[in-house]
Amino acid sequence: MKKIVELKNITKSFDGEMVLDHINLDIYDNEFLTLLGPSGCGKTTTLRIIGGFESADEGDVIFMDERINDVPPHKRNVNTVFQRYALFPHLNVYENVAFSLREKKVPKDEIHERVTEMLKLVALTGFEKRSVTSLSGGQQQRVAIARALVNRPKVLLLDEPLAALDLKLRKDMQQELKNIQKATGITFIFVTHDQEEALSMSDTVVVMSNGRIQQIGTPIDIYNEPVNAFVADFIGESNIVDGIMLRDRKVSFSGHVFDCVDSGFEPKEPVDVVVRPEDVDIVPEDKGMLKGVVTSVTFLGVHYEIIVDINGFKWMIQTTDFVDVDEHIGLYIEPEAIHIMKKSEYSGMFGDYSSFSMELDEIGELEQIEELAEEAAAESEPEA
Repeated sequence: MKKIVELKNITKSFDGEMVLDHINLDIYDNEFLTLLGPSGCGKTTTLRIIGGFESADEGDVIFMDERINDVPPHKRNVNTVFQRYALFPHLNVYENVAFSLREKKVPKDEIHERVTEMLKLVALTGFEKRSVTSLSGGQQQRVAIARALVNRPKVLLLDEPLAALDLKLRKDMQQELKNIQKATGITFIFVTHDQEEALSMSDTVVVMSNGRIQQIGTPIDIYNEPVNAFVADFIGESNIVDGIMLRDRKVSFSGHVFDCVDSGFEPKEPVDVVVRPEDVDIVPEDKGMLKGVVTSVTFLGVHYEIIVDINGFKWMIQTTDFVDVDEHIGLYIEPEAIHIMKKSEYSGMFGDYSSFSMELDEIGELEQIEELAEEAAAESEPEA
């Protein structure tokens, strides 16, 4: 595959604080690549540097084999769809999509052909004369995408464009975006903090933390083979415990010696051990490799989420089998369910569900909603 964008040793600081720390990344033709990470990890700054809205302190941005560090945004063959769609409220759907073509003095017949093609692509045929202010959030997003694609860019940048949509519409639009990317063959670079969104849409996921790339890989590789405790915890739920790699394919953790499938570690090397909640089988206590007491059971529709205390360390188990609080159970773990990682700066920070609560997740979601509301209110205030 041909490289479209290369980031070479990119660094960026704001007010003396390092935001990007020597980023190196290759992005390929016809790829759906997602920059994934928590707020403040540097993903949006990376996107803005690619688009030309920010300049790097060090390093080079290479676009189709040409250095474009000093090329302004409007001269890059790149378009952007922002979280706030920035549509023109005084123009109808057709004119919003046609706007940039009219600015470029494209012939009228070609404008009509290209706008019609884009509206069909985003399922808005028949909406040409509608006011954009009368559209739903999902429809407005489609207009923004059509407006960005009508210029036929080589790369489309998408900065958390689904964040303001409700859950069902967001899931529908995830599939829509993937279909549009495949239909156009344009390289999509997508920014999100939503792990499920990244896994469901992407060809390649770039996990970021503290201004550095932690791991690059396919969604399956990122989920099944995380390189450190941060990635394992950020991508889905994970039980992460301290272990000792006794020898190849043999590891000790939580007071038991397990067979595993990993090798290449030093004998008796301290490691982090990851076991996904869905990969643990509940068995009678006397048949378990590990034994514990159930401290919490939450029904989530398709499965139960169970917290088990094993020698003071709280494990999460996801299962369709019901067990009750205070029940003593055994856990059985297959060798393929055990993933070994080298110790890192993130060791010991994740993987124990002692403080886990569905309420904490809900509080986090409410905080995000409040932040969006505050930003929207600030933007709507008239300037002094």
